[in-house]
Amino acid sequence: MAFWLLKSEPDVFGWDDLVATGETGEPWTGVRNHAAKLNLMAMKRGDRCFFYHSQAGKEIVGVAEVIREHYPDPTDESARFVCVDIKAGQPLPRPFSLARAKADPALAAMSLVTSFRLSVQPVTDAEWAHVCAAAGL
Repeated sequence: MAFWLLKSEPDVFGWDDLVATGETGEPWTGVRNHAAKLNLMAMKRGDRCFFYHSQAGKEIVGVAEVIREHYPDPTDESARFVCVDIKAGQPLPRPFSLARAKADPALAAMSLVTSFRLSVQPVTDAEWAHVCAAAGL
């Protein structure tokens, strides 16, 4: 199993929206960055993802699960990009902010800190465990 971080603007599609999709989940469409595309292509069914509210909030608010591996993004007219399907897992008891990640020496190399513009990011096992513990999971 691998770990990831997915960013979404909460006023466009937030954690509550993902929860509302239930077991059917949601296609993670609209990614138009090649580095993020490669990350989507590396995702496997059962991988877990931090769900991050970008713009407003700037915090990890929940854990999602990949339920369908990459396939052509139906919103991409160029047919160059892919999407995966995800479903909500559980909310974090205590959201984990970007400011907290930046201030934590254990997370200095985390993509959230070093590549904060990338919308789909890998998360190491150690980073995953550290954030989960700090957030009360």
